[in-house]
Amino acid sequence: MTAQHDDSKKPDRTVQIKIDHEHYRVPMGSLTEAQLRALPEPDIAANRDIWEDRPGDRDRKILPGESVEVRNGQRFFTAPGQINPGTSAKQA
Repeated sequence: MTAQHDDSKKPDRTVQIKIDHEHYRVPMGSLTEAQLRALPEPDIAANRDIWEDRPGDRDRKILPGESVEVRNGQRFFTAPGQINPGTSAKQA
């Protein structure tokens, strides 16, 4: 007689996060900044920063090479890494 494993009783080892209002199911634990970038299709461009939305606190920029401990319902957003405002110099 052989034992059979019932996979339906295994606890869910994933959490749901959001990046720019899109939901992603990811493994529990930590993700690197590069792994967060690779979740959307297409990947988040290198010229955009990834920020952790922290209600009631200052949002936190996720730096290149950094790991983030993800939790269910966590939210991230992207923003341009550099803003180039128009010039105000007058032409003569």
